[in-house]
Amino acid sequence: MSQQVRTRPEGSGRALSEAYDTALLDLDGVVYAGGEAIAHAVDSLGAARAGGMHLAYVTNNALRTPDAVAAHLTELGIPAQAGDVITSAQAVARLIAEQVPAGARVLVVGGEGLRVAVRERGLVPVESADDDPVAVVQGYGGPELPWGRFAEACYAIARGVPWFASNTDLTIPSARGIAPGNGAAVAVVRIATGAEPQVAGKPLPPMHRETILRTGAQRPLVVGDRLDTDIEGAFNGGVDSLLVLTGVTDGPQLLAAPPQHRPTYVDADLRGMLTGQPEVVEAGVGFRCGGWTATAGDGRLELDGEGEALDGLRALCAAAWTAAGEGVCELDGGKALARLAL
Repeated sequence: MSQQVRTRPEGSGRALSEAYDTALLDLDGVVYAGGEAIAHAVDSLGAARAGGMHLAYVTNNALRTPDAVAAHLTELGIPAQAGDVITSAQAVARLIAEQVPAGARVLVVGGEGLRVAVRERGLVPVESADDDPVAVVQGYGGPELPWGRFAEACYAIARGVPWFASNTDLTIPSARGIAPGNGAAVAVVRIATGAEPQVAGKPLPPMHRETILRTGAQRPLVVGDRLDTDIEGAFNGGVDSLLVLTGVTDGPQLLAAPPQHRPTYVDADLRGMLTGQPEVVEAGVGFRCGGWTATAGDGRLELDGEGEALDGLRALCAAAWTAAGEGVCELDGGKALARLAL
C-alpha cells in the first residue's frame, strides 16, 4: 500500500470525538494498566460516548473472552458489552475459517478466549495432535499454560498441519512488570519446527479487517500507546491514529519513528479525544507548535520557546520526521526533550 510519508502530527479544529465516528481503543496502556483504569480514562471515554462516538476495544490479548473484557471494563466504570470488544482470537479464528472446511478440528494452544473464538466460527477445538486437526492456532495462554501444549503444536506442524498465531507481541504487561507474550511462545514453536505461522493480530490487516467488520466504522480513529502494533496497524489499514503517552512509547522512540510508526495525533492521555489538536506549522527552517519552535541540524534537534510541553513534543516530531524522510531520525533529541520534562 502506497501512502504519503507523514512529516508532522496533524492539527484538528474539531474534537476528535466529533471528527471520527468510532474509536478503536487499545486496552493495556491506554484504558487500563495492571488492571486499574488509567487516569482520566473513565471520564474521557464517558464523555466521548455521550457525544455520540462509538467506542470499540481492540486487543491483541487472546486469553480473555469478550464477555470477560467487557465485564472488567464495566467494573472500572466504563460500561461495555461483549460486542464492543474485538480480540486477536476473533481475527485469527476468521482467518482459519476461511481456509478450512466448516466443522473442522483445530488444535488450540492458548486460553478460553481462543477456544470461544474458534467455536464462534463453527470450528471444533481439540487438545492433541492425535485428534486429526486441520489447523494449529496459538494464542496467549497465560502463565499457567503447560509446556506440553507447545509440544502438541510441534507434533501437528511437523505432520504438515498449517499453523496460525493470534499475534506475535513478544511481551505483555502485568501488575508485576513485563512478562513473555504470545510472540515469545510462538518463537518456541518456530525454533522447534522451523515453520512460520500466519498471523492475524495488530499490526497486520486481518485484525483491522475484523474491527471494521464488527464495528461498521466509517471514520475510525485508532487510539493506542504502541508504535509497532497500534500505530502501524492504523498505517496498514489506511486510517488515522492517536498516540497517547500513558503506555510504553516515550519521547525518543516517537522522534525516531519510521513512517509506518508515525501517528496522526499525539496527546498525553484519553482527554485528547475530547479536544481539537494544535497545528504544527513551518517557521523558517523549523516548525512551530504553540510557543515552541523546533529545528534540526548539526547532528541534533533543538527547541526554543516555552509553553505546553506537548506542543514542544509535536514541534520536535515535525523537525525529526522531516529530517528523516522515509527513514529513521538519528539526530540527538535528548537535550530538547529534557526541556519538556515529559
